[in-house]
Amino acid sequence: MNLGYNEGLSLFSEIINMFKDEATGKQQAVICSPFIQLHSLAQLAKGYTNVAVGAQNAHQAESGAYTGEISAKMIKSVGAEYVILGHSERRQYFGESNELLAAKTDTALKNDLKPIFCIGETLQEREAEEHFNIIKSQLVEGVFHLDETDFAKLVIAYEPVWAIGTGVTASSEQAQEIHAFIRIEIAAKYGQEIAANTTILYGGSCNPKNAPELFAQPDIDGGLIGGASLKSRDFIDIVKVFN
Repeated sequence: MNLGYNEGLSLFSEIINMFKDEATGKQQAVICSPFIQLHSLAQLAKGYTNVAVGAQNAHQAESGAYTGEISAKMIKSVGAEYVILGHSERRQYFGESNELLAAKTDTALKNDLKPIFCIGETLQEREAEEHFNIIKSQLVEGVFHLDETDFAKLVIAYEPVWAIGTGVTASSEQAQEIHAFIRIEIAAKYGQEIAANTTILYGGSCNPKNAPELFAQPDIDGGLIGGASLKSRDFIDIVKVFN
C-alpha cells in the first residue's frame, strides 16, 4: 500500500523501460500493483512478453454484496494475469485462514488467473521448531485439494514471516532447506515432474546484495520482492541476477 496513482505509473514505466534495456530475455517479471493502477499497468505491459501484471488480493466470491472487495473476474477484466493469495500480511492482519485461501484459489483459477500462493512461518513457530508442520498444513489445507492440471498453474511463494520488513533475511541455507521441503511435499502429492516444474519464490527482505546467494540455491526459482520493488534500480538489479 504505497504510492499514489501517478507515482505508481512512473515507477512501473521506469521498471519496464529498464527491463527492456537491461534484461537478457530469460527473466520474467510480474508486477502486482494496488487495484487502482492495474488497468493502466496492464496497458503499459502490452507487447512485453516477459512482463505481466497481477493483483495483490482477490475475494473468494464470484460477485455479490461485498462492498469494498475486488473479485477475480474484475481483476481478469482489466488485463491482469496473476493474483497474490495468502500473503503473510493478509494472514496476519486480516485473519485469512487456509480454508478461506483454498476458496480464493478456486475462484482465481476459475477466472483464469494464476495464483501466487504464499506460505510461511512466524518467528514463534520457527523457534518452536514447528515450521515444517506449518508449511505442510498451509499446502495441504490451502492448495493440495487441486487436481494436477490446476495445481500446475500455481506459483508458490515462501515467506519467512520473521524476515519480512525486518531487514533480517533467512540465510541461503535456511531458505533452501524450506524450498527443498516444499518441493518434496509437492512431489509426494503430485509427482516429480510437477514438483520440478513448480516455480517456488523466496520472499523475505530480498535485495540486490543478498539476491545472488539466495538465487544460487537449487530450489529457489525467483523472488517475491517487497520493499526493494519500490526502487526501480534495486528491482532491476535483482532481476538481472537471473542471467
